[in-house]
Amino acid sequence: MFSKLLACLSLAITASAVATNITPPASRGLPFNPASVVDLSGTTTDTDTIVSTAQTIDQKSGPNGAPDQPIPPTDVTAVDGQITTTGATNSTDVPTRRSISHRGPTRRSSPRAYELAFSGSGTGPNDRDASIHGTAFLTFTTVNNATYNIADCEAFCDEIDSCVFVNLFYEHNNPHLDAGTSNLICAAYADVHTAAEKTSFGGQQLAPLPAEKTFIQDSSGFSLTSLVDPATPEGYELIFGPINAAVNAPGYMGFAFLDRYDVQACAEQCNTRGADAQGGECQFFNIWRALVNGVPTTYTCAMYFIPTNASTADNFGQGNLLVTLSRGYQRINAVIDGGFEGFTACDEFCFAESDATWIGTSPPGGTLDATLFFFQPFAHNGNAVALLGSATAEDALAGTLTPAKPLNTLPGRQYSIGFFQSSSFSPPDEEAAAFVDVQWNGETIATIRPGFANFEFFQFTVTAKGQDTLSFHGGAAPAWSFLDDITVFEL
Repeated sequence: MFSKLLACLSLAITASAVATNITPPASRGLPFNPASVVDLSGTTTDTDTIVSTAQTIDQKSGPNGAPDQPIPPTDVTAVDGQITTTGATNSTDVPTRRSISHRGPTRRSSPRAYELAFSGSGTGPNDRDASIHGTAFLTFTTVNNATYNIADCEAFCDEIDSCVFVNLFYEHNNPHLDAGTSNLICAAYADVHTAAEKTSFGGQQLAPLPAEKTFIQDSSGFSLTSLVDPATPEGYELIFGPINAAVNAPGYMGFAFLDRYDVQACAEQCNTRGADAQGGECQFFNIWRALVNGVPTTYTCAMYFIPTNASTADNFGQGNLLVTLSRGYQRINAVIDGGFEGFTACDEFCFAESDATWIGTSPPGGTLDATLFFFQPFAHNGNAVALLGSATAEDALAGTLTPAKPLNTLPGRQYSIGFFQSSSFSPPDEEAAAFVDVQWNGETIATIRPGFANFEFFQFTVTAKGQDTLSFHGGAAPAWSFLDDITVFEL
């Protein structure tokens, strides 16, 4: 499988048709400007900022205005410690109950089981109660108030994919309630709440005087007996969870707070997060719920350019904040072994034209114009890297590097091609002509001309036909190009 494998211990190349004053990579030459390897110091999870932001943010809400408002998209309430004011808001339109929109398809084909979370205080003339003011509020409706209509309220929750809890209560003196035909409110939430969160007592003057202010009676809560695991976002795989510990790992790229526990929304944050200068695209996210004094407070989406697993989840919380419902998801790379770490043909220094996952080819008359190297000083991350351009400097022809098998891509989907390139092995004048053609299904979709440059990240978007081919063509010794950490992620 390994073609023209060469080991450094006995390697001695004395002739070069291109540059006799530069020791080529195959002879274990030293780069003019050594590779800028990934430095993970200072890239661990910024737990202190996450916790301090969670202590100050207020994501709680409840029914307001007219019933049957559409469910807004998940809102991003903070980014890297900065609380945001943008995001979706409830529409002022009042559709019928059946026209309520929600994220994603409904996956439930039958009614679900509920249990009583807390009971209301009664409906006597002097009885007063409070409704839930909590996180992850979705929407509300009114149900027939001829009885205390628990069944219709639970059925309303069944219609909403993300609903796991409803708060049923009477609100008096509110003229917005279904044209006055019912004052029995059913409020849907995407998180479970307790009686400790019954803090909304009414007290608004919504009807013209001499009408009284609003007040609440008989506020009860009903939650699912078992929560449904969220669907895994396309392009990802579930690595762990749910557990009660958050990730504390290197490769951290920042965090976003969401207004509800929404795995798909967290995946979208990862997909659209700007690339890290030394780590590239987001490859892993950890979503978890923060309980402060036992009350759901916010939902953290922490992002990383290095995938990890449950072994790094050792943050159980700080002070009065506890971590719950922590899950980790890894982005699926359509490129097998994009970091070339599967090339382990030696312990220190060796190279080859191909291995089990990558194939390098030279044009007619070329010699070793696309190769794989096991040599840590050449690599961006880890121990292995790919080289375009004659490894022995015997010609100035461009080589082509491509995966051994077509990519496992889906027709019509968009993908992001990412990779790191370095063209700093030779001095600046010799590297000035460095180039790499990025080829998708045999067509050049982009050409980079970095000149003399240390490892930097490049990214391009393509549309898949399915079972696509990816190639990198370039390198013309002594204008060598090293490639590392190649990814193809679904967008």
